[in-house]
Amino acid sequence: MAMTTSPSVTEACVKRAVLGLSAVGLVLSAAVAAFASPVKGDIPTLETTGVAFTGGKYVFNRPGVNHGAFEWSGWLRDTIGADQHNVYVELKVQGHDWVRYYGKQRSSVKLHHSNWNGAQRYTGEARFRACRDRGTLRPDNCLQSKMLNYNWDRG
Repeated sequence: MAMTTSPSVTEACVKRAVLGLSAVGLVLSAAVAAFASPVKGDIPTLETTGVAFTGGKYVFNRPGVNHGAFEWSGWLRDTIGADQHNVYVELKVQGHDWVRYYGKQRSSVKLHHSNWNGAQRYTGEARFRACRDRGTLRPDNCLQSKMLNYNWDRG
């Protein structure tokens, strides 16, 4: 004699299996989404004699997105237009030296750049400072650098 199973028992087993698989899928997708999220924040206002960097924002991009770069933006402003000196922002990501991004004399400039080290999957540390370029005979006035970091290994 062949044994027959009622349709309601088979449907219940299939429903349980589908619900179990979808629950596992939700848990795994939430874990991936949490790891995949970039780290965003605000750069504090950097201001010293003759220069100001305001409205700064940054993103530590996750590995595999935009080279895992440190992406930043903000307004660089020459606050003493009559002094004939230019202004700049310097940025240093781990593994590289300082990189300069110049503004314009007597005005404000919107900056938006990405910096990364090609030998690494992601950037986890960046130093940032604003300076007034006073020429070759006098030292530039620079604000003490601000360090921004994120530990991707600990999340």
